Amino acid sequence: MNKYSEKMYCGNIYSELFGIDERIVALSRKIDEKIQGIFNHINSVREYNQLKVIKAMQDNGLSDSHFSGTTGYGYGDRGREILEAVYADVFKAEAALVRHQISSGTHALALCLFGVLRPGDELLSITGKPYDTLQGVIGIGNRNRKDGTLADFGISYRQVDLLENGDIDLEKVKTSISGKTRMVLIQRSRGYTWRPALSMEKISEAIKTVKDVNPEIVVFVDNCYGEFVEKCEPIEAGADLAAGSLIKNPGGGLAPTGGYIVGKHELVRQAACRLTAPGVGGEIGATLGQNRLMFQGLFLSPHVVAESLKGAVFCSAIMEELGFETSPRYCEARSDITQAVRFGNPDYLVAFCQGIQKGSPVDAHVTPMPWDMPGYDCKVIMAAGAFIQGSSIELSADAPIREPYIAYMQGGLVYEQTRLGIMTALDFMLKKGIIDTGNCEG
Repeated sequence: MNKYSEKMYCGNIYSELFGIDERIVALSRKIDEKIQGIFNHINSVREYNQLKVIKAMQDNGLSDSHFSGTTGYGYGDRGREILEAVYADVFKAEAALVRHQISSGTHALALCLFGVLRPGDELLSITGKPYDTLQGVIGIGNRNRKDGTLADFGISYRQVDLLENGDIDLEKVKTSISGKTRMVLIQRSRGYTWRPALSMEKISEAIKTVKDVNPEIVVFVDNCYGEFVEKCEPIEAGADLAAGSLIKNPGGGLAPTGGYIVGKHELVRQAACRLTAPGVGGEIGATLGQNRLMFQGLFLSPHVVAESLKGAVFCSAIMEELGFETSPRYCEARSDITQAVRFGNPDYLVAFCQGIQKGSPVDAHVTPMPWDMPGYDCKVIMAAGAFIQGSSIELSADAPIREPYIAYMQGGLVYEQTRLGIMTALDFMLKKGIIDTGNCEG
């Protein structure tokens, strides 16, 4: 053990300050030593992406004058223009739309879908059923409500389910593309499913398959939770359009809200027209002083994502040690920041999430309970002691309360907090008798 680790564990500070059982502390020490080699790879990806972001800011002449905001229409907002130019360069895209007016990842995705698709078009998902909140946008399950979904506008939807191993069924994709297919949707992250996130290599292969059938099809990647996990991003892999949320990876924990869209000029313009209005598109939108936080958040993002990944690896390794099934396993390659743990029991699942909350810097005294969250078809529990409401780049653990009772943990601005949150969760589960004390001897 190095001197830093010795000092960290000296006197069992976790026990003294947080009351964590010493057996949990000992097990955590063992896991730390086990995973250091994996951290070396994470650090190399972080360095590459950090330098990529710095270069984009330098190339676009970023200045402190770009941090001030505009009001009203926001015409001629130079800071906004530079921010979008930086995003375009970082993601190797022709254009970008980066706005605090985009309120979530689902909102960013919806702008792309409604901006590009027209009545009579078909949307084909080749990664199975999309994330729960996007199902409402498409019109899956609420066709009689007339909420203005894609279905209400005569846009049809089909999907190609993933293979049992989580890969895209490329042969089925070839035969599923029809003359109506205007857009192919690829969801990079796992969502609330037990499957691996898609690597950029597999996404690139899928895009090539689609383009070989019809090069005019728009390939759109839901990039949520995946930014800066690898050295390559979806546009580099051949996608026409990609989108995500600023309270996930690219906001770096500083952006208070917002979303981004990157891709081909014409497609980004169409999405911008959906955000504002045809004829003005991305030319309006006051920044209201938010530019600095979005610039600085992007600057910190590669480092913060690396910290989050380290926490995910720690979680996977220690939960495996205790006999729980995890996805991905601690030693497997990753393409998003999400860590899934299968509990097979609703009480165990709830206890884990409640324990994560107890280890948070904000609202540690609050006990999360399952509730009927808008956009989901079952009760959901969400542990998130975050500085920004709903921030998924900050440590959180959430899950739909349905079989097989899987918790999805993501985020963590600093590794130490994520490790503390997991240790607190395990201590909470130990005291509830969920974890066998014999498995905690480290």
